Amino acid sequence: MSEHDTHDGHDRVLVVDFGAQYAQLIARRVREARVYSEIVPHTMPIAEMLAREPSAIILSGGPSSVYAAGAPGIDPAVFGSGVPVFGMCYGFQLMAQGLGGAVSPTGAREYGRTPVKVDRNGTLLADLPADHSVWMSHGDSVVAAPPGFDVLASTRVTPVAAFEDTDRRLAGVQWHPEVLHTEHGQRVLEHFLHQIAGCRPTWTMVNIVDEQVDSIRAQIGDGRAICALSGGVDSAVAAAIVQRAIGDRLTCVYVDHGMMRSGETEQVRRDFEAVFDELDVVDASEQFLGALEGIHDPEEKRKIIGREFIRTFEAAQARAFENVRSGDPATGETAYLVQGTLYPDVVESGGGAGTSNIKSHHNVGGLPDDLEFELVEPLRTLFKDEVRMVGEQLGLPPTMVWRQPFPGPGLGIRIIGEVTRERLDILRAADLIAREELTAAGLDRDVWQFPVVLLADVRSVGVQGDGRTYGHPVVLRPVTSEDAMTADWARLPFDLLEKISTRITNEVAEVNRVTLDITSKPPGTIEWE
Repeated sequence: MSEHDTHDGHDRVLVVDFGAQYAQLIARRVREARVYSEIVPHTMPIAEMLAREPSAIILSGGPSSVYAAGAPGIDPAVFGSGVPVFGMCYGFQLMAQGLGGAVSPTGAREYGRTPVKVDRNGTLLADLPADHSVWMSHGDSVVAAPPGFDVLASTRVTPVAAFEDTDRRLAGVQWHPEVLHTEHGQRVLEHFLHQIAGCRPTWTMVNIVDEQVDSIRAQIGDGRAICALSGGVDSAVAAAIVQRAIGDRLTCVYVDHGMMRSGETEQVRRDFEAVFDELDVVDASEQFLGALEGIHDPEEKRKIIGREFIRTFEAAQARAFENVRSGDPATGETAYLVQGTLYPDVVESGGGAGTSNIKSHHNVGGLPDDLEFELVEPLRTLFKDEVRMVGEQLGLPPTMVWRQPFPGPGLGIRIIGEVTRERLDILRAADLIAREELTAAGLDRDVWQFPVVLLADVRSVGVQGDGRTYGHPVVLRPVTSEDAMTADWARLPFDLLEKISTRITNEVAEVNRVTLDITSKPPGTIEWE
């Protein structure tokens, strides 16, 4: 057995998390390269990391500046340990700083798709074209490589965008090779893992369904649970896994909070009654819209929606399982709530060591403090594409598995301003037109998500029917993505965009302007709120 046999005969790669949004995605990409990976916090002592006998260590990105007070760091001893190390973005800068290079602000930030120039291929960038695009998210740059390193690539504002020292098996890139929109990113990662670090491609993904079914049976035992169904693939797959684990002791609850799209509740009822044994459809629109009255702040809206969801599920739990409450002395039973929480929800809500809070998701950061349920979240460490793979394994209908993502708070976070019935009706009409035309063009599977946003607190002058109007603008936000961690705007055909715009301004009287959002993520998010 070689020195690399560290996990049931497989090599192990440690991904050191510096508060990156992408740490879990990095670990996934390593496993896609058929090498086992684990995520560890940056606070773990180097001695403890090395005690795990890693075959390689990857330093993730992060939101900090390496020279800022209190910024997370890494013991430079890791670079002399003999273990191959690969730095990405912030991790790349830590490597440069720790080994005698120089990092400084350049005065020009790089976010999103960025052209990179390969000046020398070396081992890390072997066979890559001289010019291609990568995904950047940084304001500081490496301006001088450490002694002994070969500089491999640069950009217009970043003189050192990639380097390597193959003798010491150290390498790094300023960009994010793990994200979908970086060209050749997986090849770069595999060059490090296979050629520089010498990791063997022997790992394959374990059976997620069987693993989660066993875990849920252990957690719930002989208990009962309800599942918060949103109508989307995440909650559907979570419910299907739990139903496989506990059978008819699961009740699925779909809450119509009054902020769904046109025809959505009827479709959800039709689709889900065919799959799940117990389905409770609750009309709580008066409750939700009453709680949101007068609220404009997006964070407050999300938290209110999260709170009202829980109150609704508590009432549904009481109806489904009489006297079942967490800590109820009469029964001693625990009330379990199944949620389709994904890893992007967790990290955007500030989950993980050092991760900044981008926005509170209603099912994570928006949960109330007096939660009476124990949460069951079988998808919490997965990304959307992995969830769809699990859904196909479970035999769920393709229409359910491949439904475009729709946020749990619904249209409530696509209205910029107060949520009212009148504004919801306006947005529903515009949203329906966009969805109808996208489907008619046969492009549903080409677009990850297609939010339509109503700028309810904005008015613009227009001319309709030879008269002056003062109506609302709407924003079209079609995006492409693989996992919602990064996204790019979808290049829809101009004639399709023109048809959508014309129909909206002709058929929705309150709207007189249609705009297109062409911002990538980062720096923007997919939803506006």
